[in-house]
Amino acid sequence: MGKKRIIKKSGEDTPEVAKEATVQPDLAPVSSKKALKEGRIYVSSSYNNTLISVTDASGNVVAQVSAGSVGFKGTRKSTPFAASKVADAIAQIALNKGIGKVSISVKGIGPGRDSALRTFAAKPMEILSVRDITPVPHNGPMPPKPRRV
Repeated sequence: MGKKRIIKKSGEDTPEVAKEATVQPDLAPVSSKKALKEGRIYVSSSYNNTLISVTDASGNVVAQVSAGSVGFKGTRKSTPFAASKVADAIAQIALNKGIGKVSISVKGIGPGRDSALRTFAAKPMEILSVRDITPVPHNGPMPPKPRRV
């Protein structure tokens, strides 16, 4: 259909449209009263994507980044390179929020978990602990009954 055009009268004031900011609002430094000292980083790595979220000490999510939101599409989202870029972006957000000490929890068996941890180790934040919280099945579902003929 196309865009609709609105005819404006010559005497009418036209408000200026604000251009989109090139800097994301999460990357801006926060005021000192909201600055966090410690936080938690949760890395969820599956075969198809890598999701990383930062929370404060009580578990409230501060920021979340995935491989798709960084700009990767399709099968490239599940690569270790994409996971390192996601970890780099979330570490930058955490540092801008004032988080200096983190405890990292890793979940999943995807290819991006190791490269995400190496990226966090290279950043100037102190890593307090690294935990693996991957769910492990025990005993599994009940097998099907034998077929009666």
